[in-house]
Amino acid sequence: MLRTEGVTSLKKRVAQWVKRSLLPPVGAAVIRGIARSMRYEIRSHEEADASLYGAGRHIILTFWHDQQLMMLIGHQGKAAHVLISRHGDGEIIARIIARFGHEAVRGSSTRGGAGALRALIKLGRSGRNVAVTPDGPKGPRHIAKLGVIHLAKATGLPIVPAASACSKKNSLRAGTATWSHIRFPEA
Repeated sequence: MLRTEGVTSLKKRVAQWVKRSLLPPVGAAVIRGIARSMRYEIRSHEEADASLYGAGRHIILTFWHDQQLMMLIGHQGKAAHVLISRHGDGEIIARIIARFGHEAVRGSSTRGGAGALRALIKLGRSGRNVAVTPDGPKGPRHIAKLGVIHLAKATGLPIVPAASACSKKNSLRAGTATWSHIRFPEA
């Protein structure tokens, strides 16, 4: 019986190591490959660029939970502190976004949310960009929760919503995308 438990424990540790060590670089490479296969069209950013970035302000970037991939592709090289859950899958996501120059702040509405909110407030007040998905992984889908409002009130940073949409129209290539996004100001 002890031998079986030891083998099971070893399998779990190996699986965990694979998830945390091999998946992030492979995931980042896949995301970069997807990005290279797409054509982007940026819309409706001129006003934000002029009023926020021209003044050197920082932002709270918000985007729906189901659009994380597109936001990551569009914000390479623009540092942000991103709210990510403490769940095991959140660790994988945190390691992937680190490969794109972002940092994770860990917490969610069900685990560590108050501490994560305090950390985001401190970062926002110190002149950093922060990013959150106001609908979270548990939803309801595309319904913002109040945490982002509390964050904006506490930091004085503007909430900048971003969205993406994909289309194959006018193209024979699969994956050609048209999407809208906001760029982060340089830190």
